[in-house]
Formats: sequence, structure tokens, C-alpha cells
Amino acid sequence: MLKEAVYHRPKNNFAYAYDNKTLHIRLRAKKGDLKKVFLIYGDPYQWTKDGWTNFTKPMTLEGSDELFDYWFAEVKPEFRRLRYGFELYSNTESAVFGERGFVDRDPRDSSFYFCFPFLNPIDVFKAPEWVKTTVWYQIFPERFANGNPELNPEGTLPWGSQDPEPDTFFGGDFEGIIENIDHLVKLGITGIYFTPIFKAATNHKYDTIDYMEIDPQFGDKETFKQLVEVCHKNGIRVMLDAVFNHSGFYFDAFQDVLEKQEKSNYKDWFHLKEFPVQAFPEPNYDTFAFTHMMPKLNTEHPEVKEYLLNVAKYWIEEFDIDGWRLDVANEVDHEFWRGFRKTVKAIKPDAYILGEIWHDSMPWLQGDQFDAVMNYPFTNASLDFFAKDKINAEELAHQLTNVLMSYPKNVNEVAFNLLGSHDTPRVLTVCDENIDKLKLLFLFQLSFIGTPCIYYGDEIGLTGENDPGCRKCMNWDEEEQNLELFHTVQKLISLRKEYAAFRNEGKFTFLETNADTNHIIYSKQSAGETIIITINNSADKLGVTIPYDFTGKSPVDLWNNKPLRETSKVELSPYGFAIIQLKN
Repeated sequence: MLKEAVYHRPKNNFAYAYDNKTLHIRLRAKKGDLKKVFLIYGDPYQWTKDGWTNFTKPMTLEGSDELFDYWFAEVKPEFRRLRYGFELYSNTESAVFGERGFVDRDPRDSSFYFCFPFLNPIDVFKAPEWVKTTVWYQIFPERFANGNPELNPEGTLPWGSQDPEPDTFFGGDFEGIIENIDHLVKLGITGIYFTPIFKAATNHKYDTIDYMEIDPQFGDKETFKQLVEVCHKNGIRVMLDAVFNHSGFYFDAFQDVLEKQEKSNYKDWFHLKEFPVQAFPEPNYDTFAFTHMMPKLNTEHPEVKEYLLNVAKYWIEEFDIDGWRLDVANEVDHEFWRGFRKTVKAIKPDAYILGEIWHDSMPWLQGDQFDAVMNYPFTNASLDFFAKDKINAEELAHQLTNVLMSYPKNVNEVAFNLLGSHDTPRVLTVCDENIDKLKLLFLFQLSFIGTPCIYYGDEIGLTGENDPGCRKCMNWDEEEQNLELFHTVQKLISLRKEYAAFRNEGKFTFLETNADTNHIIYSKQSAGETIIITINNSADKLGVTIPYDFTGKSPVDLWNNKPLRETSKVELSPYGFAIIQLKN
């Protein structure tokens, strides 16, 4: 037994409250080392040396990555408190593991064990329930549709007349979105994430001039209110983008600093290194990256904090938006985000708070800051397997298991799973324009744990390299759209809506991953059904035997909507898939 690899920590992703009555416990061990694991547990005030017999419960192997196995158990402590440890068995020895380390046998002493002091409901991670069933659609407003040419900025180009450049404008606006809302309804979208809509100098609007005003090229506040109402009438939630890490160069407070220097009342709103403050030859103030046009805000300053929290309140109170996506969220102090959450949730308890973080995000996901982060580890693993052929099926399972084990289950259920965005190359371009590969990506995304997001135009086959290429105008000419791809995505979304196991309510398990044939088989299991999905990520035909007992299950081919004979054998075309439903 390799004891050095055994790891547990009470709290975070290894011991957490899933709901007001249930605790989830995880243990990490060297891959393949432990053959059986039992959870030893009991109430700390009943666990005595003399007469109390503590409980044991077998733990299940929840998943494995390249180096480790992860064992799991769920318990509902009667008095909402727990002392617990682990009974470990390898092929050659056994041990008991607790907070004080390893011993040969149960010491029958509660102080030896790990402690979950009390399950306080206020400490339970709670994200909005509606997010679990939402399918998002990201819109870059400048490039979705031009509904009112009278709003066009000076120098606006004809719609889609050329590939975008960093400083080009095509005149996308709110009226264009309203006019095309039927496209989203037809697809099955139930949430829109808008990149910034506030007054700014650029086409991307991440350089805010005024957080309380709509950029005039998009319309006015009445039009935006109409847009939100139209979305809500069609069952679509609305999430805006908050750029609170930095302002734009032409933000009034920063312009005041440039004009008045150390006499400015706003000099402490920013991270200034010296006076005079200047942008050239290089900025002597902190910025986003090294962009002089985006001075970093001092979110620890009381006036800055008050101003930004008022912004967060205003757009919810006045326009009934449903969530905030937080740009460069990891570079803003945690205390600000705690205040942000309290402010937002006090107004709209079921508002969704989504942070843009590209790395391990556990510090932000403990119930006091964000509801979710943008799940780029999912993105990277999925693209590397399906689109780029950089990793094989086993490596995909390892990477995604590591992602799932990095967070509590109730965090994973609302993770924001994207394939592409305004910051990345178009997913079809990453697939080398192989539509079949893109279909597999959509299948995997829409059946994985979390809330999926489709970047505008990906559903009709838009292409483009990284920014600015990924920000092309939406193509509204149906003769130039890939309608077969659209209907595939539409059908996948309908399956997600119809079948509980297909969407977030299903337990996700890799049943088989084959590095030689590059196929994967995974199951999604809910209380009433199991759905098994087999994917052939290769250019060869493939016959696969599904490692699952089909006896008496009456399998149904969900994709073709027909019953199957009781067989576990499926024949897959190149880049083909099978979706099989089994009633529990």
C-alpha cells in the first residue's frame, strides 16, 4: 500500500455538504493500489471507547485519472455532524486512516478521525436550480445582427462584407437580436450570455466608459428592456458581462486622474505607480495584461466598491437580468466578490454568478463568491480529443475525471461548459472543418455534467481563427448555413430537455475508453433511467460491445427513436455515435 499517495482533507472537494442533509466524502489513493475502501463514521458525541459501535460503509470507485483513484461515499448523519475515517485494503495489507495518520486497526477514539463539525445549511453551496437545465448561447452583440442601421457608428462596414479586423464595426445591435429571437427559440436555447453592452470605444466593449449607460450603437435602455422582456417571454434567461477588474481608458474617473494627476479625487481608484500618470511609452499604472487602454480598478477602495456594487444592483433592479458573467474574475480580490454576491443575491436570490477563470477555481467556489466558472479545462480536454487528436480516449477520461474530482458534485452540476468563445478560435476551425467531429463535440458537451454554452454561429458552421477571426458576422443566409449541423444541435438540445439522465440529473460514468480504437462509452444515470452513449472518434467503422448488462432492460435507440433487440453490440460509422436509453 502506497500510503504517501493516500489523501483526504475535510472540506472543499473532499468532504462537503451536497444539500442540507447529505455529506459527500472522497478519498484519493494511488491508481490501482486499493482494492476495497470502507468509510468508518459516527457521531462525535456517541463515539466512545467503551460501548459505541461506529458504522462502516463501502466506498465506490468514483473515477480514475492518470495517477490516482478516487473513492466516494454519501452519508446522511442523523445529527448533522460527523467523525469519520477510512479502512483501506490493498492486495497485501490493510490500514485505518484518519486525521492523525495511519494505524493497523480502528483505535475506537473519535479524536483520531477527521471531523465535519456541523452541517450548517447556510454553508451549503447553493446555485440557482434553473441553471442545471439551461442551454446557453453566447452573443457578441456587434456581430449578431444589424436591426437598425441608423445606430451604426461612423465607418460601419456592410454586414459580413469582409473578415473582421480588431477595429472594424458592422453595426450589430439589440433590434437585430430581437428580430432574430426565433432562431434561438427554434434551436432550443434557454439562456443568452451577452459580452459587454455598456458604453465603450471599441467593438468588443471590454474598455468601459460608462457602466450605467448602454453603448449607443446597440440602442437605448428602452430597447434593452424590450430585449429582456422578449427573451423572458420566450423562456430565455439573460446574463450580462461585468468588467470590474479594469475600466476603459476613457472612463471619467481615469480621465480625471490624467487631467488633475495627484490632485484628482479618483487617484486612489486605480493602481498608480507614480506621478505624473502616463500611458506612454509604457503605462506607469497597473492594467489588464499590459494594455494601456484598460487601467486596473482598485476594488479594495470603498468608493470603487460602492460604485461597482451599485452597477450590479442597477441592471438587475431596472432590467430584470438573470445573471452576471465576471470578466478577469481571478484578478479581483476575494472580499469584493463576497460583497458582490451578497448584493446580487439580496436583490435576486436565483441570479447566476459566473466567473471567468481558466484554472483551478476551488477558492472561488465555496458558496461565498461564485456559482460557477467558465469550464475551460473541459473545453481543452474535449478539443484535444475530438478536434485536434492530441490525446487518446484514455487520456480524455483521465483529464475529465480530474476535472470532476476537483470540485464538489453540486459545483460540477452548474459548471459553464463551452467549446468556443470570443476569446478562442471557432470550434469548426479547430476541427479542421470536419463537421462530423463538431457533431461529436456537441453531443459530448450537451450530455456532460454542467450547463452548456454555444457560441453564436457555431450551430450553423461559422469558421474563424483566434480574435478577431472568431468574431465574424452571423450569417443569416440559409443557403450558406449548414442546416444539417443546425438540426443535429437542435435534436441534441431536445434530448437534453426531454430526458433527465441526458442532462444534469444523470450520474456521469466512463464505462470504457479505448486508446487503440479511440472510442469512448459513458453512461448517464438518473433515478428512472440510464442512457449509454458510445462515440467513435475515428475515420474507421467500428463494432463495439457495450460493457453493460442489458438483460430485461428493453433498450431504445434515442437518436433514431426505435426499440432495439436486447443486444449490447453497436455498429458505428466513422465519427459515428449511438445513444441508448434503458429504463431502470
